[in-house]
Amino acid sequence: MARRSTKSNGRASAWTTLEREIVGCRACPRLVRWREEISCVKRRAHAEKDYWGLPVPSFGPQDARILLLGLAPGAHGANRTGRPFTGDGAGPFLYGALHRAGLATGPESVSRDDGLELRGARIANAVRCVPPGNKPSPSESLRCAPFLDRELELLGELRVILCLGEISWRAAHGALARRTDGPALRRTRFGHGAVAKIGALHVLGSYHPSQLNTRTGRLTAAMFDAVIARAVALARA
Repeated sequence: MARRSTKSNGRASAWTTLEREIVGCRACPRLVRWREEISCVKRRAHAEKDYWGLPVPSFGPQDARILLLGLAPGAHGANRTGRPFTGDGAGPFLYGALHRAGLATGPESVSRDDGLELRGARIANAVRCVPPGNKPSPSESLRCAPFLDRELELLGELRVILCLGEISWRAAHGALARRTDGPALRRTRFGHGAVAKIGALHVLGSYHPSQLNTRTGRLTAAMFDAVIARAVALARA
C-alpha cells in the first residue's frame, strides 16, 4: 500500500510540474506576442473580462482512458478562459457530446471554475498557445510536442487518443512514433472515424468540432456522438 501511495504521489507531483511548465512557457516569440496582444485588445463582447492570455494546460482526470486532442486554443475561447474548448462556439458542441456520453458532468463549459468535471476523458491541444490564423508553424508545433509526449507518459490508463482534425492526427502520430514503432499510424490516412492501433493505444480520427464544420453539416451531432461512442467502446475493450 505504501509503495502504491508513493507512486501515486510522484505522478501527481509530475502533473503539477508539467502544468506549471506549460503555463510558464515562452518558447515561441510569435505565439507569445499574439496571445498577449489578443488579451489586451480583446473582443467587444468580452471587453470587461480578464483574459487568461497564457498557454492552456489540459483538462480532465489524470487516470483518463480517453484523450481528446485538439489543435490549439481559440483566440477568444481557451485563450480567454484558460480551459480547452471553453468560451467559444466549438465548446457547447464538444462538451454537449461528452455529457451525452457520460464523460462530463454537464453539457457546457464556460470557465475554469464552473465546477464542470470530466469522467474517464481528458482534453488537450497539440499546441498550447493560440496561433495567428489557427496555424502554428512547424517549428512551433515541434517546440510544443514534448508537452504531449510527457502527458502520454503520465496517462497510465490511456487507451484511446481521439484526434480532432488532421493536424491533431499528425501530432499524435509524431508523439507515438517517438515512443514506439508507429508504421500502422503512418499507413492510415486521417478521416472521420479512421482508426489505427499502435501498441496498446487506439488512435481515432474525427473532424474538428469547429463552427465551420458544424454549421455546414460536415460534422453533425450524430456523427460526433458516434465517434465518441466508438472511443468509449475501444477504451473499455
